[in-house]
Amino acid sequence: MSERHELLMQVDGMTCEGCVAAVTRIVRKVDPQADVAVDLAHGRARILTTAETLEIAAALDKGGYEAKAMTM
Repeated sequence: MSERHELLMQVDGMTCEGCVAAVTRIVRKVDPQADVAVDLAHGRARILTTAETLEIAAALDKGGYEAKAMTM
């Protein structure tokens, strides 16, 4: 099993609490055990996951959000 790591991602396109729920749901489809904390005001998501950054970003892009990794 892969080790969990923290990702900080800029997620553009979020406008409401429904988007927060959608982003969380999308990430958990990739990694059901992920811890997801979405900051709607700043358009960011902090994710503790075993998934790769590109995997999460691709899933969010497919879900209609533009996501890119940020450095911590």
